Amino acid sequence: MKNIIPGYFYIFDTPFGLLKIEELNNEIIKIELNKPTSNRTFKLTKLLEESFKEIDEFLKGKRKKFTFKINPIGTEFQKSVWKALLNIPYGEVKTYKDIAIAIGNPKACRAVGLANNKNPIPIVIPCHRVIGSNGKLTGYAYGLSIKSHLLNLEKGAK
Repeated sequence: MKNIIPGYFYIFDTPFGLLKIEELNNEIIKIELNKPTSNRTFKLTKLLEESFKEIDEFLKGKRKKFTFKINPIGTEFQKSVWKALLNIPYGEVKTYKDIAIAIGNPKACRAVGLANNKNPIPIVIPCHRVIGSNGKLTGYAYGLSIKSHLLNLEKGAK
């Protein structure tokens, strides 16, 4: 097992609750809502401060793209899904099937859903932009009301 080098985390207040951002080796590796603990050191670094500033601007409808480096930790399959999610344009949605096709595995719709559920960097890796084939909102780790809010925010700020 690989040793994890200690990184840093900081907790910020948002309209959705506490937002924890974690960094490791000058890359954001995790964002969580309302989960204030971590095995990393609590410290406000320049990267954490800048990444929160961009997320805050996004949540206020003033930013469409993020510029900080990310490094989501997961399996190769999960990473392929998350990479595909990054290609969904701001204000648009795709289905789980669209993502499965995009990664070259059209029958992997359920696995795409599971990878979305394990997305360690929500908002930045926009799993909220993935909907069911019937056009309905389905699953979001932080609840459908937050998913709906994010999608409506993007619609309004287009």
